Amino acid sequence: MRLRRRLGLRAVAGFTTLLLPFAALVGLASPASAATTATATYAKTQDWGNGFEGKWTVKNTGTTAINSWTVEWDFPSGTSVTSSWDADVTSSGTHWTAKNKSWNGTLAPGASLSFGFNGSGTGSPTNCKLNGGSCDGGPTVPGDNPPSAPGKPTASDITNTSVKLSWSAATDDKGVKNYDVLRDGAKVATVTGTSYTNTGLTAGTDYSYTVQARDTADQTGPVSGSTAVRTTGGTTEPPTGDKVKLGYFTEWGVYGRNYHVKNLVTSGSASKITHINYSFGNVKNGQCTVDDTFAAYEKAYTADQSVSGTADTWDQPLRGNFNQLRQLKAKYPHIKVLYSFGGWTYSGGFGQAAQNAAAFAKSCKAVVEDPRWADVFDGIDIDWEYPNACGLTCDTSGFAAFKTLSQALRTEFGSNYLVTAAITADGSSGGKIDAADYGGAAQYLDWYNVMTYDYFGAFDADGPTAPHSPLTSYSGIPAAGFNSADAIAKLKSKGVPAKKLLLGIGFYGRGWTGVTQSAPGGSATGAAPGTYEAGIEDYKILKNSCPVTGTIAGTAYAHCGSNWWSYDTPATINSKMAWAKNQGLGGAFFWEFSGDTGNGELVTAIDSGLK
Repeated sequence: MRLRRRLGLRAVAGFTTLLLPFAALVGLASPASAATTATATYAKTQDWGNGFEGKWTVKNTGTTAINSWTVEWDFPSGTSVTSSWDADVTSSGTHWTAKNKSWNGTLAPGASLSFGFNGSGTGSPTNCKLNGGSCDGGPTVPGDNPPSAPGKPTASDITNTSVKLSWSAATDDKGVKNYDVLRDGAKVATVTGTSYTNTGLTAGTDYSYTVQARDTADQTGPVSGSTAVRTTGGTTEPPTGDKVKLGYFTEWGVYGRNYHVKNLVTSGSASKITHINYSFGNVKNGQCTVDDTFAAYEKAYTADQSVSGTADTWDQPLRGNFNQLRQLKAKYPHIKVLYSFGGWTYSGGFGQAAQNAAAFAKSCKAVVEDPRWADVFDGIDIDWEYPNACGLTCDTSGFAAFKTLSQALRTEFGSNYLVTAAITADGSSGGKIDAADYGGAAQYLDWYNVMTYDYFGAFDADGPTAPHSPLTSYSGIPAAGFNSADAIAKLKSKGVPAKKLLLGIGFYGRGWTGVTQSAPGGSATGAAPGTYEAGIEDYKILKNSCPVTGTIAGTAYAHCGSNWWSYDTPATINSKMAWAKNQGLGGAFFWEFSGDTGNGELVTAIDSGLK
């Protein structure tokens, strides 16, 4: 069985250059064909006088996928790109070209992505083109320049449900016709004047506004600077009930996925969860260590990107994800955050750690209690894949090693911290649950995150097709014991209390291609295409690109064209939560936040299902 943490390896490897955001990226591919069903919008996200940070957002507004993208623009003399990330940026004189990386060229209908750069000078981009066409999906008129950027909007008359926005006018050689008002990057209105009142907002909610001018030829210019607005009122009441509702937040998600702590707020998910596992810390030389320091505590956030609406400064002691988590906890005091160490990629260090468990535990507590962020974390989570068994590498620490490590962590952290572990869900006879003393270790841990997903997938390229997260067994299941019910039953039989077991949900699907049979059990020729990795795709994409055609063993499946996918939906999650409550389980957890829709459909299903 291969588990979801495999993505940690692929993601970190794919983002090597992103971890060095100030290194120049170069490269130029052949021109792409014109596309009039996509847009590219620009925002200056930071400005420090003679330098700035810029961001382009490319959105597929059509009905078919885009397989590559190229954004071109002109800077005035004296303004240039000095470094970039998430795109290959080159120049010819004052003309600049940005092309997609190998891993982010495909955009499904309705999907968007961003790339950024640091620049010198004070100019703004002009003459924007996307795949040879206009950046607003409209015409490019020879001899007619697009308009300039309007002034950054100012906000006034803010209420629970509305805000008034005003801005200074843009200029254009042929005249400005109107302005598009963008809220969180999406157009909400087109107006002829230089003010607009946005109504129908949600109380106590953060929004970000920009404005873009449109000339008489319907060409759009660059977007203005952004203004953060928080409506008045609203509450942040903690979730009801005593069930744990935990989600993994991935450290590397702030790069290609462009998923940040603030997304937990804008999606509505923050009010519906109880715990966050921040993943992953590394395990090196038998000790816990921070993995990506830039993402963790160095990355600067602008006001509109941050949870609090306040921009980071260059000299503040803590920035990055850790500071954003601090702000999230201030806004939602009920949320507890655990630092998760290991995962599929970094589990190789646990064997050495188990040889001196006390020293390992001491090192972990030193990371969690670092004075710069000691208030952020409420505990530690260990994701060892797998003790005394094989994952990315094979471990031979012995049956008792996991219990020894768990005991050392509890001794070091004491009763005031949460100490938890993500564990295998292999319920087969003689499988991974039988390889380590999970029953004995349970006394030292607050709960287990039982990874009841990734049972089946295109790592078996020829199939048979099967749901990757079956709740129960079924006739024709490819392997006995590879389902949630059998895993939970086996752990209970080893003495683990039901209340210490959390049911795992994947916010993604696994799929094959070359499949002709709609029902499970069909043959395949390989992995179905995926945005970040073949054979894997987020729920937010699959719900539209390959809608559900059936359900087997409590999990949905879909057959579209020659592709076959299985994934959980709000409906199947509701049934799984009902099962979890009936079993007396402590709650549920999921991998991971960014796979959900922008309005948090799956988190909402977990929350409502456990009430």
